[in-house]
Amino acid sequence: MSGQPPSERPQPLIVGAGPAGIRAAEGLVKAGLRPLVVDEAPACGGQIYRQRLVPDGRSTRDLYGSEAQKAEALHRDFAALDGKLDYWPQALLWNLRADGADIMVEGTSRQVAYDGLILATGATDRILPIPGWTLPGVFTLGGAQIALKSQGCAIGARIVFLGSGPLLYLVAWQYMKAGAKVAAVLDTAPFAAKFNLLRGLPLFPGIVLRGMRMTAELKLGGVGLHYDVGDVRIEGKNAVEAIAWRQDGMEHRLACDGIGYGLALRSETQTADLAGCRFAFNQRDRAVLPERDAAGRTSVPGVYLAGDGAGIAGADAAERAGERAGLALLQDRGLPHDATRAATLETELARIGRFRDVLEAAFPFPVHWAREIADTTILCRCEEVSAGDIRAAISQFGVHELNRLKAVSRVGMGRCQGRICGAAAAELLAHETGRGIEAVGRLRGQAPVKPVPLTLALAAEQEAAE
Repeated sequence: MSGQPPSERPQPLIVGAGPAGIRAAEGLVKAGLRPLVVDEAPACGGQIYRQRLVPDGRSTRDLYGSEAQKAEALHRDFAALDGKLDYWPQALLWNLRADGADIMVEGTSRQVAYDGLILATGATDRILPIPGWTLPGVFTLGGAQIALKSQGCAIGARIVFLGSGPLLYLVAWQYMKAGAKVAAVLDTAPFAAKFNLLRGLPLFPGIVLRGMRMTAELKLGGVGLHYDVGDVRIEGKNAVEAIAWRQDGMEHRLACDGIGYGLALRSETQTADLAGCRFAFNQRDRAVLPERDAAGRTSVPGVYLAGDGAGIAGADAAERAGERAGLALLQDRGLPHDATRAATLETELARIGRFRDVLEAAFPFPVHWAREIADTTILCRCEEVSAGDIRAAISQFGVHELNRLKAVSRVGMGRCQGRICGAAAAELLAHETGRGIEAVGRLRGQAPVKPVPLTLALAAEQEAAE
């Protein structure tokens, strides 16, 4: 999108064009501002409402199921902002500095000054390593969803979905509805935990009932549902051939050639770290997250957080949090804003937060898995660091803090910068030292937040020096 040049005063910058970023942009445009929206994807929608790369005959109902109307509304509302904001798709904000942001777009790095920063960076899959998880054919749940939504293809001919969290059942159901052969869903949580969902009925009956319907349709569709699975290993020589697990004291094995795996989600917080935001441990997410108030304000004036990048709450919460962050920015600029609407949004977000507590109880993280990771299992695939290497480093150097562990073992030094291995390294460090997960710290974010060409980074540094 393009249009008239921005005003002399720097634009508000919104990072992310998912539900949170779209609603934030919409609110700022309505107030007469012209924000710049940057997003890594080729089209708006975020992960949950990701758009296909090319038309393939599927309807929005095929792509998003019961969420089709929400997806259509977001896509339509963002398109209506054309000419009223600046939009850079396939753009990566890779660094923040005192005088602006470094953004890679169309193969070059551009330094952008901004007045107000709304971070709507979303989330990625959280995993713990298991034997065979690096074999071809193993995808994260989010990766499996991208393949289906954007590219219209399945990750295998006979697929098993493994892990915990609502996304586990959603992706399995989406694959089944698309005509893929889903052999089984392996849930790491016990079946009894699902009774916690009944506490969510007074809060969001539609969501709970929809989840129950999906589960019932999976079972009626011949998909095996297994609960409280453990000792999972993925088998195969050059690719996935089978998955094995222990349940109720018995060994099970199932042939498959594709596996979707994830243990809920983790927030993308590197950009908030570069912005200088203060962090604190969040027990529900088992993660150190940037602090924010109910409006989305961080400890840094002019920096706001919205959506799953500040704590996992889902797409509905992201829309509301994005709108609320936009209102906070307007208020802090001394511009007219709807205080009544702001209060309503905060009430709705608090209600969603209570429901998130219910979901966490229904889909608990398998804390005990950390002690079961075999020494030979690769934990950091970028640097080929095994769980045994981690244990040896902890013992040899008396490590108690995650960044120190990174320094002596190289865990988290690869291309993903700890996005995949960081949570697992923290869990293993906590277990090996007998400390709480909140006591081992977090991997500090640093630029570039994702890999960029070295020549591009050096050019940006030289430009900043001049």
